[in-house]
Amino acid sequence: MIDRLRMYADFIKIEHTLFALPFAYAGAFLASKGWFGFRLFVLIFLAFTGLRTASMSLNRIIDRDIDALNPRTANRHLPAGLISLREAYAIVVVALAIYFISAYLINDLAFKLSPIPPIVSYIYPYLKRWTCLCHYVLGLNLAFAPLGGWIAVTDSLTSNDWPIILLSVGVMFWVAGFDMIYGLQDLEFDRKMGLHSVGAHFGVRFALILSTLNHVFFFVLIALALLKLIGEVAIPGLIAIAILLFYEHYIVRDRFDEKRIQIAFFHANAMISAVLLLTILLSLAYLHLLPSL
Repeated sequence: MIDRLRMYADFIKIEHTLFALPFAYAGAFLASKGWFGFRLFVLIFLAFTGLRTASMSLNRIIDRDIDALNPRTANRHLPAGLISLREAYAIVVVALAIYFISAYLINDLAFKLSPIPPIVSYIYPYLKRWTCLCHYVLGLNLAFAPLGGWIAVTDSLTSNDWPIILLSVGVMFWVAGFDMIYGLQDLEFDRKMGLHSVGAHFGVRFALILSTLNHVFFFVLIALALLKLIGEVAIPGLIAIAILLFYEHYIVRDRFDEKRIQIAFFHANAMISAVLLLTILLSLAYLHLLPSL
């Protein structure tokens, strides 16, 4: 039983959920300007984890035939027969149930908007068969996280909330940028199969340049958002994020073997999400302490 649960955790890539979760909490902390309560903390965790699990599972289900033909992905759970298609669908159903119930318990607006992210997640795997814009739709999936965290606290979204929208759009560019790097692993396979990625269409150099531009957009947008929401105390954290972004692109500047891409994709990006959340937490703590100093 334990081994099976480990298999399921590996299937849904639970570690990806953990490095993306800080964005949801970032939105909630920014909205509340502090602690928003244990109940909401748990509900955000359940909603995000449920959605992320369903999204990853759907991606694996929809791509299973393509994955079987790709030497890099042929050993994934579905093509390798480690998990049955019925089990994969069961994971999707359970994960979506957790997500929708959590959204219902969070607040009215969260529940009303809750169908949108799963629909986008379902559409994304098909887009790589048609357009390079798939990178941005993948980014949109994670861009819902800070917006969702904000709505979880405020139960509203108005024109005055433009900073959190900027931050969310920034996250979309961030994901699109590193997905362009990640996709370079399958460059020749994508060309052979007629799949659409920036690298397969326009070449490695163009993909690296566009990825860099996306990360510049990401940095500018989150900087504007954080400076508006928490002020200049966010500057040290922004400098740290800029350094991590530079490192991510530096290690793949002249070689994009799998090891370097994995470092850029997992290690650097996990640090970026953690540093962003830590920047927000430390900045808010400082601002709360400042009046008493």
